[in-house]
Amino acid sequence: MDEVTLATILAVGVVFLLMAIGTPVFAALGLAGVTGIVMLEDTAFVLNRLKTFSYSQTAAYLLTVIPLFILMGAFAHHAGIGRRLFDMARRWVGHMPGGLAMASILTSAGFAATSGSSVATAATVGSVALPEMHRTGYDPRLSTGAVAAGGVLGVLIPPSVLLIFYAALTEVSAGKMLMAGILPGILSTVVFMLGIWVVSVRLHARDAVLPATGWAERIRSLGQAWQVLVLFVFVLGGIYMGFVTPTEAGAIGAFLAFVMLLLSRSARPELKSRLYESFRSSITTTVMILMTMVGAGIFSYFLSLAEIPQTVSEIVTSADVPPMVVIFLLLCIYFPLGMFLDAFSMLVITLPIMYPTVVSLGFDPIWFGILCVKMCEIGLITPPVGLNVYVIAGIDRKTPLPQVFAGAWWFVIMEIVTTAILFFFPVIVTGLPDTMLGK
Repeated sequence: MDEVTLATILAVGVVFLLMAIGTPVFAALGLAGVTGIVMLEDTAFVLNRLKTFSYSQTAAYLLTVIPLFILMGAFAHHAGIGRRLFDMARRWVGHMPGGLAMASILTSAGFAATSGSSVATAATVGSVALPEMHRTGYDPRLSTGAVAAGGVLGVLIPPSVLLIFYAALTEVSAGKMLMAGILPGILSTVVFMLGIWVVSVRLHARDAVLPATGWAERIRSLGQAWQVLVLFVFVLGGIYMGFVTPTEAGAIGAFLAFVMLLLSRSARPELKSRLYESFRSSITTTVMILMTMVGAGIFSYFLSLAEIPQTVSEIVTSADVPPMVVIFLLLCIYFPLGMFLDAFSMLVITLPIMYPTVVSLGFDPIWFGILCVKMCEIGLITPPVGLNVYVIAGIDRKTPLPQVFAGAWWFVIMEIVTTAILFFFPVIVTGLPDTMLGK
């Protein structure tokens, strides 16, 4: 066994060993990367590289959009946007089988347009929708599963932090990545709602519905979505028209959401604490993402040093396998990874190996990026590390964790269906970015 193979096996083993004993993911990846680099070079080489590594990994202008998008979502949450969106959505679909679960999906989609965080979306919608569904008599598997799955729209519908993260790692256009998430996000929302209808009929949930609301009241309720519309137009509209860069759009969106929080009547009695919590949560989440970038970046540097990406790319391109089958097999790798790693770690570990292969096969990296994000979404609702499921279980303590996971499995199937559609019809992803007026 040569030195490179031995170092690779040992480094991967260190990752799983450290994670098994409860080491944070970023530390496990960083220590494993250092172990591998020492085996290939020496300690002095590692220490010399680490002196500037954290700065070189995170000191990128594009990454400043991450705290801005997170802060925008925090301000929107404390301004009560989620509650108003749910109130509007239940007036439109509450009378259908599974209507409140559908309303939670619609609310998640709307709130995702103001927040780039999956966890924030799930927590916001869950605190509003779950009590209402419990009072109406919904099956707890359906109610918790719908809210947990709705949260994953936060990493797909722009402004998505994960889409920006992918753009930073691969150096593709951040604006195009954000635009590419719009139509797949709408498709995911529609598939979720159709799936909820099917599940509700199977569960005989026709009685757990609200009285139908008149059309006049439904139309009036649309006014409650004005804040989302304003943010959508200024942030995504500005990027699409080429008026602003993603970073400038993030700053504009954060400022508008801040003004909305200041003008919110419900927030005024606790304005100081809500501002504090918005800043605190934004800092915490940003630090988590950047530390993940540093730790996983060290591991990725080891892989590059060992020439693993180049070797894999050469093997794949020279193999007598249809290119679409190669992409399918690459995406399947995310299934087991999603059971143990968060989305950011998965992308940092896999993209240095996968991205050169995808490009060498002639596929659109924007299309592949959306497929990767969809696979990361599945990891957010599958055991044992389905982060959204744990968030919902923390909000709804009446429903045991296994039941929440059981409800989420229905939505895993729906996610696979959506991903398959995007896989076979790339134009859904690439159509909108190709029409952008800006660069």
